[in-house]
Amino acid sequence: MVRTKKKQTDKNFFTDVFEVARLIPPGRVTSYGAIGQYLGLKSSARMVGWAMHGCPKDVPAHRVVNSKGLLSGKHHFKPPEKMERLLKKEGIAVVNDKIVHFADVFWNPSAELALDVAKPRKKRPKLG
Repeated sequence: MVRTKKKQTDKNFFTDVFEVARLIPPGRVTSYGAIGQYLGLKSSARMVGWAMHGCPKDVPAHRVVNSKGLLSGKHHFKPPEKMERLLKKEGIAVVNDKIVHFADVFWNPSAELALDVAKPRKKRPKLG
């Protein structure tokens, strides 16, 4: 689902961000901006970051990084090293707070979820 320029509440936006983040496969990462772009709000990377700051525990927030692959949200994890530890547990290499081979593990929701539409699923989360 791609959002248009219609007005929405922060609560609805945050819920949509969480739903997209839950779809990120283990061993892959995406960026705040890529989630925002998928939701139809191209310049909303900071809002996505704000949403991720207060996300529910079932949202894999460790899989969302900045557009350069930096673990810019690590200070919201307790302890901050937890974000890197979770990524490494999924097989993602991190050096100096940056994902190694970022392009190879990047998950673009706009491309991946568009392709996913053709695949039948038993349970597909509803966005929006």
